[in-house]
Amino acid sequence: MGKPQKKRGLADKVRKTKTSNEIKNNPFEVKINRKKFDILGRKTKHDVGLPGVSRSKAIKKRQETLLKEYKQKSKSNKFVDRRFGEYDTKMAPEDKILKRFALERQRMQDKKNIYNLNEEEELTHFGQSLSEIEKLNDVVDSDSESEDKGLLSAEFTASHFGGGGGLLRKKNAEEEGDGDGKPRSRQELIEELIIKSKQEKHERQTQKEEARVLTEKLDQDWKSIQSLMARNAPKSVCRVEESKPKAEEYDIMVRELGFEMKAQPSEKMKTPEEVAREERDRLQKLEADRQRRMLGDMEEETSKKQSYLSADDLNDGFILDKEDRQMLSYQDGKWNIAEEDQNADDDDADDADAGDDDDDGGNNDGSNDGEDGDDDDQHGESGSEEEGSDAESGHSDLDSEDVVEDDDAEVLRKAESQAKPHCTLSKEERLAGQEEAKAELPYTFPAPESFSDLRSLLHGHSADKQCVILERIQKCNHPSLAAGNKLKLQKMFGFLLEYVGDLATRCPPELGTVNKLVPHLYGLCQLFPNAAYLAMQNVLSDSAHDMEEVVEVKGRAALPGLGMLIYLKIVALLFPTSDFRHPVTTPALVYISQLLTKCPITSLEEVTGGLILCCLTLEYVTLSQRFVPELVSYLLGILHLAVRDKGSLGYRVVPPFRLTGRHCDLLVTSDAAHAESWSRIPLPMSGAQSLKLKDDLERDHYKLSCLATCLDLVKRCSSLYKSLPSFTQIFWPIRILLSKHISLEGHSSVLQDLHREALEAVSESPERPSPLVFEKTKPIPLRLFTPKIVEVLDFGKKRGSSKQEREKEKLKHKYRKELKGALREIRKDTKFLAREKLTEIMTRDAERKRKVKELFGSLSTQEGEWKALKKKKRK
Repeated sequence: MGKPQKKRGLADKVRKTKTSNEIKNNPFEVKINRKKFDILGRKTKHDVGLPGVSRSKAIKKRQETLLKEYKQKSKSNKFVDRRFGEYDTKMAPEDKILKRFALERQRMQDKKNIYNLNEEEELTHFGQSLSEIEKLNDVVDSDSESEDKGLLSAEFTASHFGGGGGLLRKKNAEEEGDGDGKPRSRQELIEELIIKSKQEKHERQTQKEEARVLTEKLDQDWKSIQSLMARNAPKSVCRVEESKPKAEEYDIMVRELGFEMKAQPSEKMKTPEEVAREERDRLQKLEADRQRRMLGDMEEETSKKQSYLSADDLNDGFILDKEDRQMLSYQDGKWNIAEEDQNADDDDADDADAGDDDDDGGNNDGSNDGEDGDDDDQHGESGSEEEGSDAESGHSDLDSEDVVEDDDAEVLRKAESQAKPHCTLSKEERLAGQEEAKAELPYTFPAPESFSDLRSLLHGHSADKQCVILERIQKCNHPSLAAGNKLKLQKMFGFLLEYVGDLATRCPPELGTVNKLVPHLYGLCQLFPNAAYLAMQNVLSDSAHDMEEVVEVKGRAALPGLGMLIYLKIVALLFPTSDFRHPVTTPALVYISQLLTKCPITSLEEVTGGLILCCLTLEYVTLSQRFVPELVSYLLGILHLAVRDKGSLGYRVVPPFRLTGRHCDLLVTSDAAHAESWSRIPLPMSGAQSLKLKDDLERDHYKLSCLATCLDLVKRCSSLYKSLPSFTQIFWPIRILLSKHISLEGHSSVLQDLHREALEAVSESPERPSPLVFEKTKPIPLRLFTPKIVEVLDFGKKRGSSKQEREKEKLKHKYRKELKGALREIRKDTKFLAREKLTEIMTRDAERKRKVKELFGSLSTQEGEWKALKKKKRK
């Protein structure tokens, strides 16, 4: 009865274990996630297993990575045996050796025999293949060529293949011994053999050369016999004889090539620094010459070209040693033969004059005594060679636009008359030359340090001479000549700009001089653009600041003077006006727009200034086609000044103009009869500063000129803005004013044509445009009760803050989460390492205890045996 109960207990126990395993391995609790790639350093959740298995996986992973690093941390290197089967414990040593031998033979096998079924090993003898030796491809030296190829002499065979013993055999005393019968050594025998071989080779070469000479002689004899035997020579022989040039013809061709003209290299292009240095030196030399003439030294030693004469020279003017060969030169891609011939003829004439008389060979250096700075390079006087080269290069003080004055021409004529050979100047002529030299312009000028210095340099001179002075200042103070010249010329731009404004504000203004000084401003602006735009910005900012101060105090401001208008014109000349934004032109255009809106018109001078501003505005926007509404409004206001009846108007004017007032009839003529005698003349720029009108006739004519200019501006403005979509709306008030309120009946035909053209230019649409209204917008819908959507973030609900703060909080939350995970992993790694270290220590201690126990056991055994042996001995 007990056994069955015991069996039932075991069965129940097995049943319980099976049930627990089935429950533990429930398939519904298995977590399976697939992953495609294993990425190093990325935490994944693609684990496969039951709940709680992740811990064992983590331990296994640490054992594969962290534990291996821990065990290998104190190792510096390791040896890996990569021989086949070295770590395979299942293979026998004999199998390993056979497999290694097979792999070695396979690696040494050539690729070309990979499909060769008849595997045969190549037999060798002392490293040479026997198959190659059997071919007998021995290369025979060319020096050892002989008629009996392949045969060796008996002595050669005996000396090399016989071991040299045959040479040591004794012979008769007449053959091998010396005169005294002594035997010869091996070295002597080898030298004798070498001498014999060389002698045989020389004999063979001699025989070969004799055979070649005899063969050539035989060929020549055969050709002579063949020509006698045959009537006509072969065509091939004739062709060869005809095509073969003769030696004399070849020599003639070589000599002709030697006499041909040779090309000469063109002059080297000079750098700007070299040109500036040469120009500075030239001006200094001319200034030294002027100073010398001011002191009364009117004569110079004539420079004469040295000519070497032989003892047999009769000095009869004939030149027999002239070189007739011409030098080849190029100009603009063509041969310059005619010019070379002309230069050669001129040189011949000069040499002939030099041969007639020694004194006649000197150059006319005295012709420079009365030379003025404005035309020192334009009249081609004969001077020193350096001055002539400068004149040919074209580096003159004045351009082609400069005009030579009458007094300078007179000075040059006097200087030419004085520079005659074999003449002595009198005291009066010497004094006259000194006065003329003092009256000339200096050739060198220092750079001005202030505006007063520049004004003192230019004061009292004509416009042309002022340009010459400025040009010489730039040449003498070029930036490449000295370190501080750049700063000096930068300052000179501001001084010259101020001087231009000073000329424009004079009474009367010197606009001609300003026109000639503008190119120098442009040149300095190209050299120093930064300094130029800073100086112009300062001028514009100062003027705009002054206008704003006046407007704040009085509520209005007057138009600027002629100097500021000149500055605005210079801005358009020096700087680009087509840029979308520019540091100079953009502020200048804004300043002009402010002037057109804040400066009322109270006189004809201001009307002239306003028209000049309108012209400048068109010049500023012609390339960019930028729309300036102030320009159209200002032109409408100018035309409004010419309307007589201002009772019923179909248009409106904007400030600074008014519909009615004291200055609203500035362009209305006092007498209609004055319009018949009017003729169109351009408005002078000086009219913006002061007008001197004698009577009403001149005043009415000036008003009509202003009206004609305004009509012309309207026509140009309409052609510029014709492509705008709102062109009709913009020019509708001007169209009404021209068609209904300005009637030019009885005026000149020129003014009537201008009126008609302007009206046609602004009359594109016959219908009146609709007024400008605001665009209709979509009505605002009623507010609906929509659910409030709250963004749910990873770390909780949305906080009441901005988007940047929410992102910041989100990043902080992720950072804390990652930090906690990193700390947790570090603690686990540390715990794992501590556990492994403890296991290692316990294993080492257990091993030590085991060994100690074994030692004690062996010692106790030995002690027992020793005691038993001792006891046995006692017995």
